[in-house]
Amino acid sequence: MELPTPADLRQRRRDLGLTQQQVADAADVSQPLIARIEGDTVDPRLSTVRRIVEVLKDRESEITRASDLMTSEVVTIESSAEVREAAQLMSDSAYSQLPVVEDGIVVGSISLRDLAPLDDDARATPIGEFMREPFPAVAPDATSGEIKAILEHARAVLVTESGTPVGIITEADLAARLS
Repeated sequence: MELPTPADLRQRRRDLGLTQQQVADAADVSQPLIARIEGDTVDPRLSTVRRIVEVLKDRESEITRASDLMTSEVVTIESSAEVREAAQLMSDSAYSQLPVVEDGIVVGSISLRDLAPLDDDARATPIGEFMREPFPAVAPDATSGEIKAILEHARAVLVTESGTPVGIITEADLAARLS
């Protein structure tokens, strides 16, 4: 077992939103000992460090990640597709918004709200003329809290690996899986 540094322990605890007291209670040690360990002013016993690490691991495993929330099938549409094609694809797939791609790269987004005010003359227009900015992207290990914060300002969140979309999360996905 590779031992974490005091700074690593402090950062992991903070990332999990835990207080020193919460970690101390769960690891059955005192809060001042946690403070001294994190401050690197004491050399704790290996058994104490193991208990602290186990508490942090347990808490980390309780966190819901983007990979747990995402819909793996990412339905996209080319920017050159016509408005009528986008509307039909959204209707067929029961999605209210889609990532817009060019040569497999996400370049924008389109939603039913964007298409609703368009008249019949615009139905043959490429959606690239009406698309909005791309959805924000996160890594598969992003937390549900991070995703929730993003969804306060965006219609959807793409989950990407090396720039390639591997999933998508909407408010409906978040509500369905966290309720």
